[in-house]
Amino acid sequence: MNVIAQKIKYWGQLLLLPLYGASFLMPRDNNLWLFGSTFGRRFADNPRYLYLYVNSRSRDDGKALVRPVWISHNKEVISFLNSKGLEAYHYHSLKGIWLALRAKVYIYDNYSKDINFWQSGGALKVNLWHGVGNKRINHDNIHDKVRHPENAYEKWCTLPRTLSDEKPTDHVLCTSKEMGKYFEKAFKLKPGHIINAGYPRCDVLSDVNHPMLKVLTPLEEKLVDELALFKRSDPAVRIITYLPTFRASEKDFMKVMDMERFNEYLSQRDYLFVIKPHPKSVIKEVLKDLHFERILTVPDEVDVYTFLGWADMLVTDYSSVYTDYMLLDRPVVAFDYDRAEYEKNSRDYFISQDEYMPELKATDMDELMSCMDVAFEKDECLAARQKSRERMFDEPDFNACKRVYERIRRLSMSS
Repeated sequence: MNVIAQKIKYWGQLLLLPLYGASFLMPRDNNLWLFGSTFGRRFADNPRYLYLYVNSRSRDDGKALVRPVWISHNKEVISFLNSKGLEAYHYHSLKGIWLALRAKVYIYDNYSKDINFWQSGGALKVNLWHGVGNKRINHDNIHDKVRHPENAYEKWCTLPRTLSDEKPTDHVLCTSKEMGKYFEKAFKLKPGHIINAGYPRCDVLSDVNHPMLKVLTPLEEKLVDELALFKRSDPAVRIITYLPTFRASEKDFMKVMDMERFNEYLSQRDYLFVIKPHPKSVIKEVLKDLHFERILTVPDEVDVYTFLGWADMLVTDYSSVYTDYMLLDRPVVAFDYDRAEYEKNSRDYFISQDEYMPELKATDMDELMSCMDVAFEKDECLAARQKSRERMFDEPDFNACKRVYERIRRLSMSS
C-alpha cells in the first residue's frame, strides 16, 4: 500500500499543472524573497546563510528593504525559526501558499520545489546550488538517469520529476568565471545567467563566532559546545573533520577501517575525528552506532558549515566541500580508497581529480594515519592547493553574502 500511495502522489502532481499556469498571472512583490533548501526538508547550506544575512541587513538598515521568508516542508524547521524571531511558514499552509504566489524571488539550493514549484510561475528563480567542484553535474552527468533516460519508457517514468526539476532556473550562483562556464552548460542556461559572487555559506568559515552562527539548532549548539570544550582542554589538540561524498562504493569504508585501532591512534595523537556522512550515505546507520572516545558522528540535521570552521584538517574524497575548505589554507588529506569503482560507476570529471585536489592521498587506514601526521607536521601541498583555489574562486574572501544579495536585488528590480 505504501508503494501505491507513493505512486499516486508522484503522478498526482500532474493535476497541479493548471495551478502552475495560473501562477504566472499573479502580481509579484519585488521585495518579497522566499528561501528553501534540500527539497524543503532542512534549514541549511547557501540559502540558510543568505537568509540570515538578509534578515540582519534589514535590521541594520532600520527598514525592511527586502522581506525574507523561509518556506519549509518540515514543521520542526518552521518552529525553530519562529522561536528565533524569524519569519517562516509551511509550504502547504494558507500563508505559505499565498506568499509562494506573491513572491518575486525564489532562492534555493536544488530546485524551486525546495519552496513550491507549482506556485512559482513568473517568479525570479535563483539557484544557489550546493557545491562547486570538479564533478560533472546535472545534464553533464551521464550517470544521471533522469536527464539521460535510456529509452522512451524511462523518459515517461521521470516526466513528473522532469517537469518540477527542469523548468528553467533563471540564474545559478557560482564562484568563478571559469566554473561558471561549466555550470552554464550543465544547467542549460542562457549566456549571462550565471551569478559569479561566491558562496554565502563560506562567509561563516572566517570566524567560529560569526554572528550568523548564533542561530543554531539545539543539535548544532550541542556539537559546537563539544568542539569548543575539546579545544579548551589542551592547546595542542586538533580537530579533523571527515566529510565523504555520497556513492554506493562508500560501503567499503568499514572494510578498510579498524575503528578500534583508529580510535587508539587518535587518542595517542590528541586528535578528535568528526564524521559527517552525506544524508544519503550507505553507511550512516553503521556510523551512528559507533561509540568511541575520539570519533564523533554528526547527525544529518546538522549543517556542515556550523562546525567546519573548527576543523584543523579536512579529510574528504570527492566532495566539493574541499573547494570551500581551500579558503582556510589548512591541511587536507584525500581518502579515496574506492577511487577506481567511483570513477567507473558514479561520476566523471571535467577537471582531473589530481589537478583539482593536489593533496596527500590515502587508500587504506594506515596510509590515512600516516598522511594526517605528515600534513600536520608540514603542509607541503599548500602552494598547489592555492593554485587550484585560484581556478575555483575569483574572490577568495568571506564577503559572498553581500555580493549575492546585491546581485539578486538588482535582478529583481530590473525583471
